[in-house]
Order: sequence, then structure tokens, then C-alpha cells
Amino acid sequence: MSDPVPFRPFAAGTRLRHPLRVPRPLPTTVTEATGPRFAPQLFPGIGDLTRMAAGAPLGERIIVTGRVTGGAGEAVADAAVEIWQASPAADARFPGYGRSATDGEGRFRFVTLRPGPVPGHGDRTQAPRLAVVLLARGLMTALHTRLCFEGEALNRTDPLLASIADPAERATLIAQPAGAGAGAWSLEPGHPRLQGPGETVFLAV
Repeated sequence: MSDPVPFRPFAAGTRLRHPLRVPRPLPTTVTEATGPRFAPQLFPGIGDLTRMAAGAPLGERIIVTGRVTGGAGEAVADAAVEIWQASPAADARFPGYGRSATDGEGRFRFVTLRPGPVPGHGDRTQAPRLAVVLLARGLMTALHTRLCFEGEALNRTDPLLASIADPAERATLIAQPAGAGAGAWSLEPGHPRLQGPGETVFLAV
């Protein structure tokens, strides 16, 4: 809240707008100190992008999981994770977009179609990837990152991955086979990590 309008005799409008009593300061509440508040339950989830009313989409189904954590490695249990993908193209059977709330351990899960390469700037091809958006309590704006897939040949020449010199930082964007059957992928344990040592690479968009 802005400060009250002071009374200035030369400005007639302030005579009606300035407070008649001395303002009383109020203590800061927990909500104000840690806000903004965020309630994932207010946003309906779309965790399975392959089950739309128009019918089953064509493509290889995959499962993508991760665990959102804070700076001390603690679970972020009140976050929402969104994924966006340009490939396959969105249509009536495939939205190209999903949202999953994290559970009590910070985990999220999506069922989607495996993306393919997409064109980038300057005729450079980008590796198959999902755009990932994070929303959570205390974040003034959404955080943006990406999820690529281990073993993709285009990872070596992908413009974004190639711009990250530190292998440990680059690894925060690479999902690994999860070992839960074909088509299951998971980010490194404790990723995405919002801050602190091992913080996930986030993008300025």
C-alpha cells in the first residue's frame, strides 16, 4: 500500500485526501512476508495430455516426472508445473499443454507425447524438449526452464544446451530414463530446484 497523501495548503485536493489522524503502522503478517499466496487447487490439472475428448492422439507416449525442491532441498508441496511443447503440433486430440500440481513430496507427473526436433533461430535445429513453467508461493513471476532428453543426438548442437558451459548446470535440464519401463523419464533427483546449490537453470523470457 502506498503512503498516505500529505496535506499541502497550496494543493486544494489534498485537503480531502489526506488522513485526519496519524497513521498507525500494522505488523507484517506471514502472508505478506512470504507472498504472493498460491493455491494450485484453483487451477484444474491436465496431467495426461493423451486423453482428450476428441480421441487418442498419434505418437509415442511418455511419462515425465520430477520433484520441485527449495534451496535446502525441501519439497515444494504447493507448486504447479506446466509443460508446453511445439512438437507434436497441438490439435483437437493433443493440446500441447499440461499442468500438474505437486504432491506433499513436491512430485509431479505428466503423460504426454514424445516431442521431436523443432526449428530454431538461424536455421539451427533445437533438440526435442518440453518448455517447463513453475508457479509457487513466494514467486512474484513464473519461472521458465526446459526439459530435454538424455541420448538425443541433437543435444550436442542444441543452441541453449551448447550455451551452458558447466556440465552440472546443463544436467539440470536433461531428463534421464526413469527405469519404470519404456517411455518413462525423470529429471535429476530434487529437480527442478528453485534456488541454492545445484539450482536449476532458469531462462529469461
